[in-house]
Amino acid sequence: MDNRPIGVFDSGLGGLSCVKEIMSIMPGEDVIYFGDTGRVPYGSRSQETLMKYVRQDIRFLRSFDIKMIIIACGTASSAVLPWIGDELDTKIMGVVQPASKKAVESTKNGRIGILGTAATVKYGKYVEDIKKLNPDAQVFQKACPMFVPLVENGYMDSEVTEIIAREYLEEIRKKDVDTLILGCTHYPILKDVIQKIMGDEILLIDSGATAAHSAYEFLKSTGMLNDKTTGEYKYFVSDSTEDFAKLGSMFLSKPICEDVGKIDIERY
Repeated sequence: MDNRPIGVFDSGLGGLSCVKEIMSIMPGEDVIYFGDTGRVPYGSRSQETLMKYVRQDIRFLRSFDIKMIIIACGTASSAVLPWIGDELDTKIMGVVQPASKKAVESTKNGRIGILGTAATVKYGKYVEDIKKLNPDAQVFQKACPMFVPLVENGYMDSEVTEIIAREYLEEIRKKDVDTLILGCTHYPILKDVIQKIMGDEILLIDSGATAAHSAYEFLKSTGMLNDKTTGEYKYFVSDSTEDFAKLGSMFLSKPICEDVGKIDIERY
């Protein structure tokens, strides 16, 4: 038993898709969430800049007495985690490996699609992990750079979002994939429009949710699950707290009633 909180971070709101699943499968866990809303999106940044951002995010979370960190960001998990994972004595996991494993286990025809930011596609870690698990798998990537700003600005159900999604997804639809990884944790908020375009027969894999399940398995196997029945949640951002609370409630499917703290991430 370990009653210390789990630390979770993302470039903005997307990581809340991971927190939502933690609330569902680990309701007793305390969570400290940081959304780097002042520097979103991460997907168009250089690796050098991403290294700086992620190290600062981790240092902030480690200012609390946490038992593990989930990088609930596809970009950071792809472009940074493989290079800094050995720097920490705190357990840290990303979203790439859990989602890749789920995709390989789920696909029937061995044709897997990946939607991600430009950086996620560039570094190709989803492809690498899938190929390690199944060398015969055929993997197709598509960068969707407009999805994050659309979500961060609340354009989840708009006509313009569907138009952009159809353009992005046309190439993937032609590849006959039966499994599609939502490789950025912002993308599950667009799940309905993506499913509508791809078709109901296509399995969509929520990378944030699969990371939460992977965290559960780790904590359970190491005897580190919290023994409480109801967890406590603390939220921090690097920009507007009001906007975060409003839009974040959509990710969690429930109101964020807790006070949201604003921090100067450059101090870390």
